[in-house]
Amino acid sequence: MTDIAKTTGVSQSTVSLVLNGAVGAKFSEGTRKKVLKAAQELGYQLPTRTTAPLAPGERNLIVYIADEISTSPHPVVNADGARDAAWNNGCLLAVYSTHGNADIEERVLHDALSNPSVLGVIYATVYTRKVTVPAALLKVPTVLLNCYSAEAALSSVVPSEVTGGFTATEHLIAAGHRRIGFINGETWQDAAKDRLKGYRQALATADLPFDENLVRDGDWSSGVGYEHTLSLMREPNPPTAIFCANDLTAIGAIEAIKQLGLRVPDDVSVMGYDDQEIARHTHPPLTTVVLPNYELGRWAVETLLQEEQNRDAGAPFKRRTIKLDGPLIERGSVTAARSQDTRGPETGSAPDSRSGIAGDTLINILNE
Repeated sequence: MTDIAKTTGVSQSTVSLVLNGAVGAKFSEGTRKKVLKAAQELGYQLPTRTTAPLAPGERNLIVYIADEISTSPHPVVNADGARDAAWNNGCLLAVYSTHGNADIEERVLHDALSNPSVLGVIYATVYTRKVTVPAALLKVPTVLLNCYSAEAALSSVVPSEVTGGFTATEHLIAAGHRRIGFINGETWQDAAKDRLKGYRQALATADLPFDENLVRDGDWSSGVGYEHTLSLMREPNPPTAIFCANDLTAIGAIEAIKQLGLRVPDDVSVMGYDDQEIARHTHPPLTTVVLPNYELGRWAVETLLQEEQNRDAGAPFKRRTIKLDGPLIERGSVTAARSQDTRGPETGSAPDSRSGIAGDTLINILNE
């Protein structure tokens, strides 16, 4: 489904709606035909769904409990993947949002788990973090989604953020960039810590020094992305590329670069992360790394079903923590560095000739 979304230029949610024949979805007939054509050309086929009536007492309900659903686009796509995987395996998904309230969570668990149709639980969080698993979940088949527990008592699936940060930075290095700025999110979050780790690993792999002057701690917003980009471009030797830890930050970076009279990607390349819907509609469209939200949801349900099948068969199985990678989507915001930018740091800095402006003159313009 990621391949179909990439080919057609629509979101994974739209692909899901089209392929599942959603009624009342707000997309054009042209979009529907485009998605179906791409699916056919790529050889994608929906699994055959179970349509036979369930036997009395058969469990077919998967309870999906999330701390948040509406505060971010990411958990919605997680739920999409879980719902589709459940339906494709003859199950239904019941989604509950607790808003992180312990009393609501306790009531949901009490009421939901009393249903004899419940097969198991997907326990999800809006951002990747360590959780204390409610005691009730240790008594029922459960898989953790976008979170993990210290006890490793339950299988979990999380995004591979270090790999994502590495992939993004490596792509910029392969394009010839040697001065790569990094605007991070909130550094107390696992995602920010790991994307920075991936950035540093890619630099080290390419024998490029880590320069703390090229790193800014942000808050995932476009406004801070804008301000931090202005700050980076005021550095005596500014970056030729900026890796932003999410797409909203990258949107702010693109606007800041334009405000300075520079061009993306000709003067400064910009890399995003997440592949939100808006990444397709920036000017230029944003090169970004996919946060595999749909696949996370799908994997969680499929693991729950597989573990339950193994349990019923008396087969041994091991709790697992899986980290899923997301592909890099190339669009128009990254290009090859100018020839003078490709030299290693040991050669010294040449005057900045981007847009025909000498380095000192460019710095003066930025400071104005």
